[in-house]
Amino acid sequence: MPAWDHPAPFVIRRTVGEGDIDGLEHTNNAVYVQWCEQAAWAHTEALGIDLAAYRSLNRAMAVIRGEYDYLAASRLGDGLAIATWITGWDRRLTMTRNFQVCREEDGTTLLRGRVTFACIEISTGKPRRMPPVFIEVYGPAIIDPTEPGE
Repeated sequence: MPAWDHPAPFVIRRTVGEGDIDGLEHTNNAVYVQWCEQAAWAHTEALGIDLAAYRSLNRAMAVIRGEYDYLAASRLGDGLAIATWITGWDRRLTMTRNFQVCREEDGTTLLRGRVTFACIEISTGKPRRMPPVFIEVYGPAIIDPTEPGE
């Protein structure tokens, strides 16, 4: 079981496949970013907002900054747990998510990430205030990033 950085993570699981491996015989760095994106979407959907809701509101949370620390490699066949938490927001425009990718076999943390999102109007791509439903749905999911994990 991984030692999570924060309590109560939202977790998805993936197994490293042949298409995830690069010329150095480990998981390509871009694949980790895709898995983090998948975890963020799955968490958002679990909270009650999906792509159809984004479209009907003409609003979305779009990445404006991503930071990833690659700490160890994963290899073909490794089972991984990808965790995410919403760790901050300004209740108007931006939101921050943290990510942690761990190898399930030994609990080793392979990656830590932090991504900042901004609310945009889909039709124009311009920043816009979060609609009330975003505040209602995302707000209760925000954790205090200073709390120690499990």
